[in-house]
Amino acid sequence: MEQSPLTQQSRPETFEPKVAQLYRQLFRDRDDEEKPEGFWREFFLLKPDNARFGQLLDDLEAIDLLHVSHHCEQFVSHAITYAGSGSSPSDENALDNLTVFLTKVLSKKYTNPSSDIIEVLAGLDNVDTVFNDLVATLDTNISSGKTVRIQMKAVQVALCVASGAFQTGLLTYFTQRDFFPSLMQLIHDLEDPLEAAQPLLLAGLLANYNKFETYNPYHVRFADFVNQETIIQICKSIEGTCVYLRDQFVAIQDDVPEAWSIGGTLSYIGLGALAGAKPAVPVPTEDEMKAKFAEQPRSQAGILLTVYEFVVANKAFSADFVGTYTEGKKESSPIAQYLSFCSYLYQHAYRSQRATQYAHITLFTIQNMVEDLEIAKKLCETTVPLRLSRQRPPQLPVIATDRTLAANIIDMMIDCINHNLRKKLDVELYMLNVGILLRLVTFLSKARIRLTYHWSELWRSLLSFVRFLTVYADDLKPLYRINTLIHTLVNLITLSLTQGESFLPDSSSYDDISYKLVEFGPSLTSFRDAYTLHKGETAASMNILVHVSKHYSDLIAGQKGKVKNLSPKEVTKIIKEGYETLSIEAKEGLDHWDLYRESEHKAELKKIARTACADARALVL
Repeated sequence: MEQSPLTQQSRPETFEPKVAQLYRQLFRDRDDEEKPEGFWREFFLLKPDNARFGQLLDDLEAIDLLHVSHHCEQFVSHAITYAGSGSSPSDENALDNLTVFLTKVLSKKYTNPSSDIIEVLAGLDNVDTVFNDLVATLDTNISSGKTVRIQMKAVQVALCVASGAFQTGLLTYFTQRDFFPSLMQLIHDLEDPLEAAQPLLLAGLLANYNKFETYNPYHVRFADFVNQETIIQICKSIEGTCVYLRDQFVAIQDDVPEAWSIGGTLSYIGLGALAGAKPAVPVPTEDEMKAKFAEQPRSQAGILLTVYEFVVANKAFSADFVGTYTEGKKESSPIAQYLSFCSYLYQHAYRSQRATQYAHITLFTIQNMVEDLEIAKKLCETTVPLRLSRQRPPQLPVIATDRTLAANIIDMMIDCINHNLRKKLDVELYMLNVGILLRLVTFLSKARIRLTYHWSELWRSLLSFVRFLTVYADDLKPLYRINTLIHTLVNLITLSLTQGESFLPDSSSYDDISYKLVEFGPSLTSFRDAYTLHKGETAASMNILVHVSKHYSDLIAGQKGKVKNLSPKEVTKIIKEGYETLSIEAKEGLDHWDLYRESEHKAELKKIARTACADARALVL
């Protein structure tokens, strides 16, 4: 028998999908020939291999992309065409490929970012045509995509461009075509509120693009948006996202003690199997916990920028954000879940610059709500269940009953003050905390609302902060705006002392502030001397505190001459009797504070926007 002309080829060590060959053929081929239409038809019919595509692009430097820019331009142009074709699965595959490609290409380091990126994606001659087609295709898919899956993939592509090209002029094309109606309609139609995080993040990034340098139409859109149904959907999305973000902290360290059970008791002595108890989850080491906490919050935290934009620009949104409730849930309010997550964030804000920036944006948001008289009133009247972080000592007392939002906010500010003390103090963080407390106390005083709260914890924390500032004065005095922080802090304590009768719920709360001033008397004097507070704009307020402390200290010292040891009850009695001989000069302007001005925080807001861009890129891949 004659030998067959067919020969058996050796079996390859590994098989790879056909699309991987096309990736290499497209991006490693240096010739400038146009790929035939059949190539592109096959390319977008094949299911993308995101991992291989991403790795291939990672291996290319910016200069390599410029060398194959002709093929990159062809890819982008054809991907836009197929993404808008409405033909399945080519449209979905094209969007997936665009997501990977744009994320990788826009993350490269270019010598001339704007012009080089334009050269890679479209070419200088065709940039208007290509990008106008891109934004039109994305907007159409977001607003009227045939499936939610297509709509969300279009959002991801837009997020890639918005986050990757944030520092270039390319986002101008996104401001020329208004995506806001499409994004809001998509959010309204989504069944799962958690899915709305990406459209919301996209809206927030677009609203922050060059907003301090030029007119941004998304700013107006945020301010004018009044569709209550969609606003409620947005609030629910914020609620769900904040629950997810908070649960990531809890997964590292569960700060709610497990209730007693027979199974738990048997497990404690090694007999848990008898009660069918689940085996204990291994507890991470302290170093492991530190590393995990440093990674928090997750990338979904970029949505906090959008929350800020809505609260600052739109009073109707703020009212619904505070007043919306979710039926059938134990913790039933978007604002409660937002504040709950913030409380966890504040206890760990010092762990990374990213966490600090997100803490700042949430404090900007809370400050804006507190400054609005109607919202502040709601905060003082609305009572909801709210879980506050108890992951780090010192811990505030556990309150079994539901409390007002205002009381919870004060707790959060105290926690933030107590848990972020460092020699390299984040002065901006503390100015925001103390400023929010000053605004709340001012509102309570003027509205004569007697807020039920453990006020002694506030006095203790504020005066402990004074002691910290005194001990580390040499390290802290050179810090930028430290004097402004001290001025606000002293005014807050003095205002609480002089106006306490108008907002404290009982006489014991008022007595306690005098008691604490006596207790911290030596620290107050040292504090005044360390920061030269006997002169300047803070002098009058500081002198009141020192005078009150000295007045009661002298009375107590006089009694000690008669009685060897005084009990706390006897000291309190002396303080009450001392009111008759205490004279305090009225100090005007203690309740004065400036309304929030966004322009004063321009540099910080730009940094936060860049951080949100980085999180957006991490979110889509």
